Amino acid sequence: CDTDLVCPGDPFDKPPCRGCSSYLTEPYVKCAECGPPPFLLCLQCFTRGFEYKKHQSDHTYEIMTSDFPVLDPNWTAQEEMSLLEAVMDCGFGNWQDVANQMCTKSKEECEKHYMKHFINNPLFASTLLNLKQAEEAQHHETAIPFHSADDPPRPTFDSLLSRDMAGYMPARADFEFDNYAEWDLRDIDFVEDDSDILHALKIAVVDIYHSRLKERQRRKKIIRDHGLINLRKFQILERRYPKEVQELYETMRRFARILGPVEHDKFIESHALEFELRREIKRLQEYRAAGITNFCSARTYDHLKKSRDEERLKRTMLSEVLQYIQDSSACQQWLSRQADIFSSSFFLQLFLPHPTGRRSAPPLNLTGLPGTEKLNEKEKELCQMVRLVPGAYLEYKAALVNECNKQGGLRLAQARALIKIDVNKTRKIYDFLIREGYITKA
Repeated sequence: CDTDLVCPGDPFDKPPCRGCSSYLTEPYVKCAECGPPPFLLCLQCFTRGFEYKKHQSDHTYEIMTSDFPVLDPNWTAQEEMSLLEAVMDCGFGNWQDVANQMCTKSKEECEKHYMKHFINNPLFASTLLNLKQAEEAQHHETAIPFHSADDPPRPTFDSLLSRDMAGYMPARADFEFDNYAEWDLRDIDFVEDDSDILHALKIAVVDIYHSRLKERQRRKKIIRDHGLINLRKFQILERRYPKEVQELYETMRRFARILGPVEHDKFIESHALEFELRREIKRLQEYRAAGITNFCSARTYDHLKKSRDEERLKRTMLSEVLQYIQDSSACQQWLSRQADIFSSSFFLQLFLPHPTGRRSAPPLNLTGLPGTEKLNEKEKELCQMVRLVPGAYLEYKAALVNECNKQGGLRLAQARALIKIDVNKTRKIYDFLIREGYITKA
């Protein structure tokens, strides 16, 4: 025990906490990098990350406790100190009073232990010296390094992320589930002159309150068991699956409250495996129907099939344009589909009709505009298409990326609230940043 290092005066004096100045009770924390004098903190100040002068919250630390044996395997260090303190208060020989003050040992145990280790032990001084030397040798090995953690997360109160996490309050490790359940009980008072009907009504209100408490605990248990507190990590895990499995995951999420977390994950993983097997079987059946018997030929077949599909699409594109050119709405829908496939701004500028029947404005010329050199080719193409100067685009991009990093995702409505420009331009910028991986959808 480090009591002699902590309390150089009276060994029974309790040291104060440097954070709140309250007397420390075990276990408490000692900074392994600050001192002398030792820098001690109670668990409450340690969890708050208290810092003072040179002491930082990320210093290595030691957990101070006396819950370990010193002279006897059945006696902890705290009990040894309590025994010495009781003997000092009650006097040598008054073993019954000593036992009453300790409360954890009997009269016979106190007398036997004290006589054996403190009176009749000629090696007591050398035993304490060996203990102190062993403690000093292990001093650096027992220091615990500080590791920061973001689980559970700490979103800003009443922020969008906080609301998405069911009103999670990290300081209380609780949720804002049915916070007004207690309001129905605040004015209820059981008195002797209540009628039977009134008494039954009050009992019914109490039963309703208990049912609401059970529902509150059930919801909290589901969120904690399934790891939904850290919503960002949960969304990242969902993106591991193919699109079809993600849709299944979204559909089957409502059954998570029936299954346990492990069973639900096994259920989803089994469906993901089934999807992969079905896709692989379909691919092998296609190879077999084409007469392919080895994987080397299969790679050649896939390459040729991709080339044929591209050529076929190019041949049919002009006929589709001529087919839809008379119907402006159908033409606009077809061009939007082609833009999603090819990401081609040329077709949007050339063929997409303006709502008033006029052609869209020509692409913006970026030559000589400041900030153009900071854009890549795709960003230059976007600025030309939406007729946005590079400097403004870079500001909008930085604002959206920063907000996405703060919230763990970004919605189109949030992007429009941040960027006060034309909603169509905002949508194109938002879709471009999503497609290029700069931001993610919330």
